[in-house]
Amino acid sequence: MNKVVSKQHFSENVVSLEIEAPRIAKARKAGHFVMVRTDEKGERIPLTISSADTAKGTITLVIQKVGVTSRKLTALEPGEFIHDMVGPLGQATHVENFGTVLACGGGVGVAPLLPIVEALKKAGNRVVSVIAARSKDLIILEDQIRAYSDEVVIMTDDGSYGQKGLVTEGMEQIIQREKIDQSVIIGPGIMMKFASMTTKKHNIPTIVSLNTIMVDGTGMCGACRVSVGGKTRFVCVDGPEFDAHEVDFDEMLMRLNGYKNEEKEADDAYNCQVDKK
Repeated sequence: MNKVVSKQHFSENVVSLEIEAPRIAKARKAGHFVMVRTDEKGERIPLTISSADTAKGTITLVIQKVGVTSRKLTALEPGEFIHDMVGPLGQATHVENFGTVLACGGGVGVAPLLPIVEALKKAGNRVVSVIAARSKDLIILEDQIRAYSDEVVIMTDDGSYGQKGLVTEGMEQIIQREKIDQSVIIGPGIMMKFASMTTKKHNIPTIVSLNTIMVDGTGMCGACRVSVGGKTRFVCVDGPEFDAHEVDFDEMLMRLNGYKNEEKEADDAYNCQVDKK
């Protein structure tokens, strides 16, 4: 179980792994995630299921090199195994025919956005997607997003692809020209904060996925606490998706920095091991 079947490099730091997991592939729905551990003493990290192939019995995870565990995962090659993987976890995305949906993804946030876009399109929605990244080489899954979108707008910070500007600028273009009935936003915390402010200004119902704050993924550690509508929620079991206009993003962004020192220590130790080899 959990054998890596295929591997694809989207960029120097972003890798897609197709992994054997027949039961997870069969049970997963849009919005679900898995908890992954690379070795017996390794940490658990949450990864949203980007896609699944029930015929092959595989799921696809898109991983960005950030810390030690993600570096170990992206170093795996076809034929190698992930130590353990638990899922599908979390609450599935609520999908219905809203009308016109504005789907916004930033960076690797496009990976968890993909199954939601697919599900929304299959439910009969008109889907307009905005994909944003710092530069062209960081735009991922464009063709897959286009397959389930009526229109795709691409924004890059440096203007190397699509239009130059932030995701919020692309959102405003669409909002100004047509009525949006629902929006879904996934990406870095700061991106979700300002994108949510944009939809709130126009009174557009919006959900965001907060999976980046999770640690344990099963509701035991409490590290993923967020304030939503003034109440404490646990992202891993109550989410990972919430009403964007109810989330206290400033609190969440502060909590995201809670393990910076430990992450640096782990990274330094891992680098020493690599150098010795």
